[in-house]
Amino acid sequence: MPKVLERYQEIERSIITTYRKTIWSPFVLAVKKYRLIQSGDKIAVCISGGKDSMLLAKLMQELQRHSEVPFELVFLVMDPGYNAENRRRIEENAKLLNVPITVFESDVFSVADTVSEDNPCYLCARMRRGHLYAKAKELGCNKIALGHHKSDVIETTLMGMLYGGQLQGMLPRIPSTNFEGMELIRPMYCILERDIIRWQNHNQLGFIACACKFTQATTGSDEDTFSARRKVKALIESLKEENENVENNIFQSIHNVQLDTLAEYKQNGVKHSFLDKFDE
Repeated sequence: MPKVLERYQEIERSIITTYRKTIWSPFVLAVKKYRLIQSGDKIAVCISGGKDSMLLAKLMQELQRHSEVPFELVFLVMDPGYNAENRRRIEENAKLLNVPITVFESDVFSVADTVSEDNPCYLCARMRRGHLYAKAKELGCNKIALGHHKSDVIETTLMGMLYGGQLQGMLPRIPSTNFEGMELIRPMYCILERDIIRWQNHNQLGFIACACKFTQATTGSDEDTFSARRKVKALIESLKEENENVENNIFQSIHNVQLDTLAEYKQNGVKHSFLDKFDE
């Protein structure tokens, strides 16, 4: 008689079976290609309660279970001022998914709202990261893992060009400049958002969105409140109607930068021009 799986075990199984090609394999590829995890690491997996970070938690659990490289995990939830319903939803989903979360409080929402009325999302993101670094270090971690995915990388690259006037990517790992010995990693760097949504829908899971007062949402899409990101998403979808490889082409472009063809570029904050070596 076949063994009856617990609900969380069914969800785990779907990652390495149904979504092996689109989620599990790209996840393992990113971890290996960008050397995100080393022996002895203690990693704080940062959980916001959305689909991306919850899937990241399950992927990291699965990797720890099968990896020959020993590392520790802490599943860190910062409550930046969630309402009672959102806090409850996060705790229930963590229990459903068998993720042992560590929760700590902060006042990020209220501070971001008060100090930066024009651009609270930017300040909120920076403050969240600072609190997460500090708590992770307090718990003995040397890395924090965030749930940014391939679609985030692609959209951020285009947003920088179209709205920021710069070519700028999103790195899969970054050493912290403010917290010595700490590093940020993005293990979902090679996973597309649409595949995360398919995994969520397949398992009939409901997660919170941003949950600040600017979204007022407890479930549903994690759609960014910035109209620029919405427009870039729409642009990509439009371009895919003519060329289905558009997403991968944009992603590959930040791995295949031809510096010899750029008029100017910055490295380590220093601007360089093609004219610097033009007469040599």
